[in-house]
This record gives sequence, C-alpha cells and structure tokens, in this order.
Amino acid sequence: METIHTADRVFAAWDSEPIENGAVVVVQDRIGAVGTYEELRGAFPQARVRRWPGSLGPARLHDGPLPDAPSPRERVHAVLKRGAVVVLEAYVDSPGLRAAAERNDVSVVLAPRPARLVETARADLAVFDEAGACVATVCAGRLVHRRK
Repeated sequence: METIHTADRVFAAWDSEPIENGAVVVVQDRIGAVGTYEELRGAFPQARVRRWPGSLGPARLHDGPLPDAPSPRERVHAVLKRGAVVVLEAYVDSPGLRAAAERNDVSVVLAPRPARLVETARADLAVFDEAGACVATVCAGRLVHRRK
C-alpha cells in the first residue's frame, strides 16, 4: 500500500529550497514520488495519508557514538528517535549493536554520504518541528518513531 507523508514544508535535501505543502509517496520501502500534496494526492488517490507538522526531509546520519542505553536495541532506537537511520561503522562496535542495527534496517556506512529524497531511493524520512525536535522517523518505508 502506498502512503503519502505530507508536511508544511518538504525538503528534497536539507540545504535545498522547500516545497510548501509538500509530500512524499512511499511505496513499500522506496520513494515513489516527491512533490506538492495536491499533485501527489491526484496521482495516488488510494494512498493512505499521514500529515505531519513542521518540516519533512531525508533522514539523518548519526555521526558519533550511539547514545548510551541498557541494550543494543535501545541504543539503536535512541538514534531513530533523533531522526537518523544511518550510523557510521566506526561506532557500531559490537556484534550485538550491529545485529540491532540490521534488525531495524538502520544503514551502517563507512563514511557520510549526501541524503536526498529522490524517486526509487530507499524511503528514509524524518520530520522535525519548529524547535528542531524529531516528530517522526521513517526507515526503509516503516514508521519507526512518532512523538506523541
């Protein structure tokens, strides 16, 4: 099933101009389209719609040690709660932590890479409120964090 994630502003890259009243279509674990909500609602009329306050863009890279927590699963979840779905391999320092990242579809990379919302790319999204707090994180098409 397709899901349209829409927000006040959508950024294809965090340093690009926003699309006002923008949206991203997620099809399984991939981005199906990026544009205005009106365009995408017309093109995907059967899609479920999730409306988010604030700014939506590519999920982030967590570029330091993973937060301390009692278990590897909780350390990975702490990263997801910050809007990140990518971590640097240098900080995935145990088999348990690597397994927790893999179970949650968190990407482990050697070096930072540019993050962009483009068609057919993996659907890794993050939504932030006006204060910069993470509202929601989508990792490989799955909603993995939503602030209440």
